[in-house]
Amino acid sequence: MSELSQLSPQPLWDIFAKICSIPHPSYHEEQLAEYIVGWAKEKGFHVERDQVGNILIRKPATAGMENRKPVVLQAHLDMVPQKNNDTVHDFTKDPIQPYIDGEWVKARGTTLGADNGIGMASALAVLADENVVHGPLEVLLTMTEEAGMDGAFGLQSNWLQADILINTDSEEEGEIYMGCAGGIDFTSNLHLDREAVPAGFETFKLTLKGLKGGHSGGEIHVGLGNANKLLVRFLAGHAEELDLRLIDFNGGTLRNAIPREAFATIAVAADKVDVLKSLMNTYQEILKNELAEKEKNLALLLDSVANDKAALIAKSRDTFIRLLNATPNGVIRNS
Repeated sequence: MSELSQLSPQPLWDIFAKICSIPHPSYHEEQLAEYIVGWAKEKGFHVERDQVGNILIRKPATAGMENRKPVVLQAHLDMVPQKNNDTVHDFTKDPIQPYIDGEWVKARGTTLGADNGIGMASALAVLADENVVHGPLEVLLTMTEEAGMDGAFGLQSNWLQADILINTDSEEEGEIYMGCAGGIDFTSNLHLDREAVPAGFETFKLTLKGLKGGHSGGEIHVGLGNANKLLVRFLAGHAEELDLRLIDFNGGTLRNAIPREAFATIAVAADKVDVLKSLMNTYQEILKNELAEKEKNLALLLDSVANDKAALIAKSRDTFIRLLNATPNGVIRNS
């Protein structure tokens, strides 16, 4: 039995726990979709799917409520698959592992998928509850919302019978969203030249971790840390001073998730190592002061590593750092 079974209302949390147990990242929702279709048939509900895989479940009105306006409860089937760098997890095969932390339900090392799993669970729990008095009821579950709104764009006209739709994909209980965040995608291709790391240089992995991350739509206005931007800011400020060689840089995992971790493989001359450590410690204190109320677990780490790769030449290093440093981040314009 799931740890979530102790929460109330239990039927809702039992359904959510089941959703967590079935992998459903974007473009891999089919296993969950098949489970929900089977669940609906077992309950005796009318259920059908359209050409893009959306699910529509219908439940007749409670006796005496047949003349009420039909209502659609809508959610999406997919979740954002993001994990900590040190977490071993295959989102296409492994279940999410939810647990209770005080007043919150969280997941071990990964995103929880409450967006939109708790919305799905709420809609299905309403369907399953024979004590809820309602008019004609429909539940619409759409495909691949997080990666392109495929299900919404592919929705066929006249499929729904209801005129009122309640979307469950919001963040705050008791609030209704009147708009949403937009975004811009771009791909940058750079020609970057490399050269061998000079003799007498020591190589390190510089890690910025412990950030909250979050959805780039739901949390972008909060001012949380972006690991990519924070780490490259350090490089921009000290690369020339340290004669730093940049070998590799990685950060973030998804276009719609605020990066919670970033990693740079760097090399400096042996006589600059103590300076690097001092600058890094100072920068960590600056960040902790700047983000004291929002990113209490922020950490900047430096680990010695082996390396056999060439580093970017100074011009390419500076081009890369300046590009990433100048890339817009956060809210650009309010509607």
